[in-house]
Amino acid sequence: MSVRHAWAVSEGGATTSWFDVRLAFADGARVDALAVLRGQDVWVEDVRAQPPLSLDDLAVLAEWLENPLFEACVPASARRAPTASRRARPAWPRGREGRRLVAQEYRAAREEGGDPVLAVMRATGHSRRRSLRLIGQARDEGFLAPRRARR
Repeated sequence: MSVRHAWAVSEGGATTSWFDVRLAFADGARVDALAVLRGQDVWVEDVRAQPPLSLDDLAVLAEWLENPLFEACVPASARRAPTASRRARPAWPRGREGRRLVAQEYRAAREEGGDPVLAVMRATGHSRRRSLRLIGQARDEGFLAPRRARR
């Protein structure tokens, strides 16, 4: 990966800098991006790829560029302590303990009149589909009442 300072504009004591970023792969594929540094924040404004990126690759692009781009763009004196990723899930126990906690979140949300699936999604950090699967596992384990009475 290469990062090159393209230009900077100073206005009213604030400086905005643009950087050309090139990410080259061994198979000949490449990604060119235009990154902007404003204060202590870095944004990617333009992305061009050859061959074109799939939606999955585009979603992962920020992770590929994040650390090298941050180190190249932000001066060492202005760097903050590294923080957790915005997508980081909260720590959630696995197995029986996790299913018990899912049942607790589910019941608490129902008692408060809220959406129990949304409450489980917030607590676990998982998608709706995965949260429904966890709720089903909690039912199978006996932590929640069966969904339908069997005849």
